[in-house]
Amino acid sequence: MTLNDRALRLTDRLVADAETLRIAVSQTPDGARVLDCGIQAEGGLAAGLALARVCLADLADVTLLQPGIADLPCPLIQTATDHPVLACMASQYAGWQISVGKFFAMGSGPMRAAYGKEEIFDHIPGRERPAAAVGVLETRKLPTPEVIAYLAEKLQMSAGRLTLLAAPTASIAGTVQVVARALETALHKLYELKFDLTQVISGVGVAPLPPVAADDVIGIGRTNDAILYGGRVTLWVRADDDQLGAVGPGVPSSASCDYGSPFAEIFERYHRDFYKIDPLLFSPAEIVFHNLRTGRTHTFGRMAPDVLRKSFLGGAPV
Repeated sequence: MTLNDRALRLTDRLVADAETLRIAVSQTPDGARVLDCGIQAEGGLAAGLALARVCLADLADVTLLQPGIADLPCPLIQTATDHPVLACMASQYAGWQISVGKFFAMGSGPMRAAYGKEEIFDHIPGRERPAAAVGVLETRKLPTPEVIAYLAEKLQMSAGRLTLLAAPTASIAGTVQVVARALETALHKLYELKFDLTQVISGVGVAPLPPVAADDVIGIGRTNDAILYGGRVTLWVRADDDQLGAVGPGVPSSASCDYGSPFAEIFERYHRDFYKIDPLLFSPAEIVFHNLRTGRTHTFGRMAPDVLRKSFLGGAPV
């Protein structure tokens, strides 16, 4: 099956269980199917875990674990996959900025592979021509008819073959699906550092689930902090130890000159211009390589629970 086929099969199950998941399913006038996972619908933890799996084209397990970072009263989100490049880079990575009129969303999920115009697809497998496409939108608004028409045109398919799932960052489901991206951020950083991603065999990413924020700007700050200061990614690779020793120090978020403050403060420092922030910041706090070729383990980076406490709880003692 294609990535979109896998995601569509999972989405059909979500539709059948919509009431239990507290999501709302609707069809636009031109036939596109929309799953509201937290905009007008309540959504929840189960919806968020399912949303993350759709982002990953159902090629990864996403689970909720007990708290495990310092004394923070926050559960952990774990993502594990034996298909890290396809699941994370060809599908989950939010590489498609969708801007139509006043509508804006970060687009992810396997519809990216159907679109296939991002430069990254020149370097990884995943481009496909599926019969139908599934996408995930991180947004505060449900997609308008103009957005549906835009996506249908870009994907070169009728709107009736398009399924979209949407949730804002400041919702339970939206927070879960963003925090489930720790593994993806590590792979993207490795890609930017010119590491051959075909050497990555399997991966696990873990990050703390912050309290749901009162608005999306604070939510973006907390979910970024969860990964930047509390994310730990473990990769099983086949590579040279010298290569891992050379690339490893540049992977964690601590390699960035912007590291050390809650993301909301960094965001304000750059006048809310996301693209002025040092791109080296966007990666997990810790990276662990298990080298299948030599049996050696390489660990880089560090957790920053004090920054997490300030971000999640306003610095208050637990």
